[in-house]
Amino acid sequence: MLLKVGSKGDDVKKLQTKLGLTADGSFGPNTEKKVKEWQQANGLTADGIVGDGTWSKMFGSTPQVVKEDVVITPVEGLNIEKLKGTIPDTVIAQIAETAKKFNITNNLRLAHFLAQCAHESGAFKFVSENLNYSAQGLQNTFGKYFPGNLEESYAKNPEKIASRVYADRMGNGNEASKDGWKFRGRGYIQLTGKSNYVKFTQFIGEDCVANPDLVATKYPLASAAFFFNNNNLWSICDLGSSDGVVEKVTKRVNGGTNGLADRLTKFNKYYGLLK
Repeated sequence: MLLKVGSKGDDVKKLQTKLGLTADGSFGPNTEKKVKEWQQANGLTADGIVGDGTWSKMFGSTPQVVKEDVVITPVEGLNIEKLKGTIPDTVIAQIAETAKKFNITNNLRLAHFLAQCAHESGAFKFVSENLNYSAQGLQNTFGKYFPGNLEESYAKNPEKIASRVYADRMGNGNEASKDGWKFRGRGYIQLTGKSNYVKFTQFIGEDCVANPDLVATKYPLASAAFFFNNNNLWSICDLGSSDGVVEKVTKRVNGGTNGLADRLTKFNKYYGLLK
């Protein structure tokens, strides 16, 4: 499930009742604010989005959501409709507009792109970076930022962790500015750092610097395509459908070959459907 700004219905009413709000069934900025406060207090990533993890922690189970048929906008050269039932409808609904804006002009490019997005986001489940690290997790992942036993005072506090780890780089201010938290990774291939949010804002035409949560709620796929576009990944995708090409794309996305087997599996599945 996924409830966010713009969602409506009985599940939103149940959520609002839990948060002590007027249960009007419309997920607006006030509901988002209360969700973030609840997530922060309960050790979750405070992104204001209610996915399965947040819902389960609130209510102990995941609701059975009745899904409406997604409207698939045709795009010349892309067989988007063949992905129905394989990737989430919420993702399919974003493909047409994203493809037009970011040069996804054929099924080969689309398969490479979706395979990388699916792996990086846990099969399109995560749209915001999980920074809820334990002290040991901080040492294992970000050890150089936590000398001595400094990690003890940061553990399980995502806002403090991001503010320190991403300070003074990628266009962010110092730790006290909290830019590292404000501009933490969001989207299916996580857009990170103020300078990248500025560039994305200039391209997309909506202020994701003033409202960075838009990257997670409105532009998770578009921000990932922005990464592909800016890093000239389409020219690599165009080399073909071999395992070697998938590895080349993976290295550009990941900086290495982490998760290569899963990325290959996903690419072959998507391309088999699309071509």
